[in-house]
Amino acid sequence: MEEDNTQKRVRGRVKWFDPAKGFGFVIADEGGPDILLHANVLRNFGQSSVADGAGIEISIQDTTRGQQAVEVFAIDPPEPGDVPLLDDVAALDPAELAALPMEPARVKWFDKGKGFGFANVFRNPEDIFVHIEVLRRSGLADLQPGEAICLKVVEGRRGRMATQVLSWESALKEKKD
Repeated sequence: MEEDNTQKRVRGRVKWFDPAKGFGFVIADEGGPDILLHANVLRNFGQSSVADGAGIEISIQDTTRGQQAVEVFAIDPPEPGDVPLLDDVAALDPAELAALPMEPARVKWFDKGKGFGFANVFRNPEDIFVHIEVLRRSGLADLQPGEAICLKVVEGRRGRMATQVLSWESALKEKKD
């Protein structure tokens, strides 16, 4: 059986994605079989992970093993009701949060099992707390040490903390638009 090189653009939701395994699956809004999302395709978009339930727009192609994503065009965070707000963030005015500037940063470390990690804003040695729920709200599932990201940061009860995380490439694209 030959592969069909015809590509089709579809929207859907991430069923699950495991960065350790290097793949996950997408369910198209129009239905049909699960679509394989390989980590390399996600990396070409500029992300190393994506949250379960995140909206995604991809180009797919039929292969001998089924449908497979070949390019990612957009990722939207999971629906707000699916991920709870942290107490420190829930108390803040949503308009103020939206107006915060994006700050370029690099991941110091992140432990998905513990549910948190730290990043450093460029030219500032102070650690910024990054909670896994903030990642999920931002459409991400995991971060890698040294990964370039952009953060919206507030002063929380225990210090500076991220309220939004974007991949470096997504933040650059958002700035151009």
